[in-house]
Amino acid sequence: MLRFVRTIKDDVDAIFERDPAAKSLIEVLLCYPGLHAVMLHRISHGLYKRGLIVLPRIISNIARFFTGIEIHPGAKIGRKVFIDHGMGVVIGETSEVGDNVTIYQGSTLGGTGKEKGKRHPTIGNNVVISSGAKVLGPFTVGDNSKIGAGSVVLKEVPPNCTVVGVPGRIVVKDDKKVNKEDISIDLDQVKLPDPIMEELIYLRDKVLELQNKIIELEEKK
Repeated sequence: MLRFVRTIKDDVDAIFERDPAAKSLIEVLLCYPGLHAVMLHRISHGLYKRGLIVLPRIISNIARFFTGIEIHPGAKIGRKVFIDHGMGVVIGETSEVGDNVTIYQGSTLGGTGKEKGKRHPTIGNNVVISSGAKVLGPFTVGDNSKIGAGSVVLKEVPPNCTVVGVPGRIVVKDDKKVNKEDISIDLDQVKLPDPIMEELIYLRDKVLELQNKIIELEEKK
């Protein structure tokens, strides 16, 4: 029981560290569905590890009904995990989520088929999974990485990377390493590199350069 209380305290601390809207302990305890979902999951997961099936699933369904967040009782959730807003978040049975992870609304940690065994992703420490991101398959997202909003990630992500797009592409690697206990995790979901836009800008500049050369040649005639 004492261990459970300490774990919930860590979850509450994570909210204060990462959400500037959090004003008081009472507010966080009563008004944060992400916290409620994680608390109920920790109970259902404990029962699931003891071999129970139906009761943990019932608790999971109750949590989904009240919070809009679905976490299978078999999923493993680390310390100080913060599910912000949370509506539409789905975390599959064999998912593993590390410490200090932040997950935004509409995100999915899912599988890609009907295979048995490990079929959901493993998320490292200090990872940010932005709004609407889909991480699908039995691979690892390395520590300190960020998944951009709306991205669809279908393969391994090394540590210290930023992934954007559909399908997900690594656009930043080893840009910033975050200590495991560092609370200044970069939560920016907007100011991310856009490789497609960068290519378009490059092509535009090349076209303008060619146009200027054509004009110069015509003036010399």
